[in-house]
Order: sequence, then structure tokens, then C-alpha cells
Amino acid sequence: MKKIISEQAFLLILVSTIIIMTNILGYSMPIRDSILGVGVLAIIALMGLIINKIMSRFIKLPAMMYVSLLGLLLASPVSPVSELVIGTTSNVAFLAPTTALGAFAGISLGKDIKDFAKMSWKLVILTIFVITGTFLGSVTIAHVVLKLTGAI
Repeated sequence: MKKIISEQAFLLILVSTIIIMTNILGYSMPIRDSILGVGVLAIIALMGLIINKIMSRFIKLPAMMYVSLLGLLLASPVSPVSELVIGTTSNVAFLAPTTALGAFAGISLGKDIKDFAKMSWKLVILTIFVITGTFLGSVTIAHVVLKLTGAI
């Protein structure tokens, strides 16, 4: 367990460094605010990964679920640390992590390029359906919420 946690922590530090640099250079955010905000996000991610490791003995669910749920709980109004979480993470540009994510996705795709080439046109059709479905679902939810709140 210690080995896995230390590996995850190392990867989070690496990704956090890239996000901090992107946040500072690309979005002109103050260094201190960037480090604090990304640090809080990294701690939430590490805690979610630890919870996933513990819970995987009982039920197999994606680690992202635990990380997202933990982040939502810590930022919710009922949480005693919500002001700290929201205050520090609001200083991280929303698009800053996408740079690191894109780089890692590119590296991952490059590693499996032969398998990717075998999928050919099927992947393009699947991608179109996924993007269309996601867009229509988001639009529908947004429309319903805006109608219920009286914004439209």
C-alpha cells in the first residue's frame, strides 16, 4: 500500500508541477496562489486514490468517482473546509490542467498507435456519437435548469 501511495504521490507532484507552470505562464496567476490551489487539488486527488485502494477490496469502481465525490463533498456548503477548498482552488485556471492532460493523452496514444490504427473508421463514428450525445445531454440539462430557475 505504501508503495502505491508513494507512486501516486510522485505522479501527482509531477502533474501538479506542470499545472502550476501552465497556470503561471499561460494565465498569469500568482505563484503562491497557484501552488496553494493545485496543492489542495492534489491532496484531494491523493485522498480519493487512497479511498479507492481501500474500497477496491469490497467493490470495484473507478478511482475518478472517489476523487470527484470527495471534491464535491469537501466543496459543498455543509463541509467545514468548503471555504478553504473553494477559495484556494478558484485561483487555478480551469483550462490549466487540460494542457497536462493533453500531453499525457498524446503520450498514451503514441504508445498504442498500432492498436489505434486498427480501429480506423469505427472510432470516428463512435467519437461522433459520443460527442453528439454528450452535447445534447448537456444542452437538455442546462435548458431544464434554466427554465426551472426562471432564467429563460
